[in-house]
Amino acid sequence: MSDPVTQFADAIRSAADGKRPLNIRGGGSKTFYGNPTIGETLDVTTYRGIIEYEPTELVITARAGTPLADIEAAMREQGQMLGFEPPHFGGNATLGGCIAAGLSGPRRPYAGSARDFVLGLRLLDGRGSDLHFGGQVMKNVAGYDVSRLITGSLGTLGVILEVSLKALPLPPSELTLCREQTQCEALALMNEWAGKPLPITATCHVDGRMYVRLAGATPAVHSALAKLGGETLADGATFWRELRDQRHAFFAGESPLWRVSLPSIAPELQLSGAQLIEWGGALRWLRSDSDAMSIRKAARNGDGHATRFRGGDPRSGAFHPLPSPMLKLHKRVKQAMDPAGIFNPGRLYTDF
Repeated sequence: MSDPVTQFADAIRSAADGKRPLNIRGGGSKTFYGNPTIGETLDVTTYRGIIEYEPTELVITARAGTPLADIEAAMREQGQMLGFEPPHFGGNATLGGCIAAGLSGPRRPYAGSARDFVLGLRLLDGRGSDLHFGGQVMKNVAGYDVSRLITGSLGTLGVILEVSLKALPLPPSELTLCREQTQCEALALMNEWAGKPLPITATCHVDGRMYVRLAGATPAVHSALAKLGGETLADGATFWRELRDQRHAFFAGESPLWRVSLPSIAPELQLSGAQLIEWGGALRWLRSDSDAMSIRKAARNGDGHATRFRGGDPRSGAFHPLPSPMLKLHKRVKQAMDPAGIFNPGRLYTDF
């Protein structure tokens, strides 16, 4: 019996010859994200396992079907972590899905995004060709950085096979403080603290309370706590994990969930519905029944963009419409990587 990579490549070539779309799928924990998928499912979860892990070099390489929980467990044993704190959205999350979605958790503005941690990857393109990009050190990346281009492409450019990621040490000390704060006050404080040498690794405002996670050397954490004030949350780790995976009560309900990205200094969004603020003010989650045009107009007026993250009218498209020059560039990249247009067609934008 042939190995999984050969099977994937054969399936890709057959689909390309017949112009049949393929729905690239890992654990299925993020199938809600993006526009609806079509076509025959290509399940990549059979290609799993950690290939190489060098804690002293802060690099881990694993196959795309490897459960994200397995990778994080192996890293915790070595006192390390994935610095971008990737959301799981369920117990079946895989490394390939994590990179294909390109989503980052509460630590993102303080440590970097998923794209910032990708050192290299291996993938199959739309011709079934086995390609390698980047490496296992930052200096290996020269010229056009395809590894980071693939991050967040939702399987529209290729089938991710393996990924090399940069690791970070776990902080020796961590605690979460909370305090009563209006949204306006919270935004002002988040931006004020961003300009100070404080060991802040996550912020959130919801239901009239602001939460701040401090992490680092123990003296620095306790010094920051004394400066910022507030109550210490008994189980801060659980709070941030539930926020990361959208198990916090805010995310429950039937109203569509919007992810609005704005400059951190942008004022409060004047839109109906409940709001939760993360990333020092740069990420505004909105539960609202307002129409997509109104929400995207408000985001655009604030120099940002809005993604229909869950629910709502699929005819509005999941992602903020691209300017014409950017859309043309996207199509050219898609054509180069997937000439037959078989990989997750329409998942990002409905016209390609």
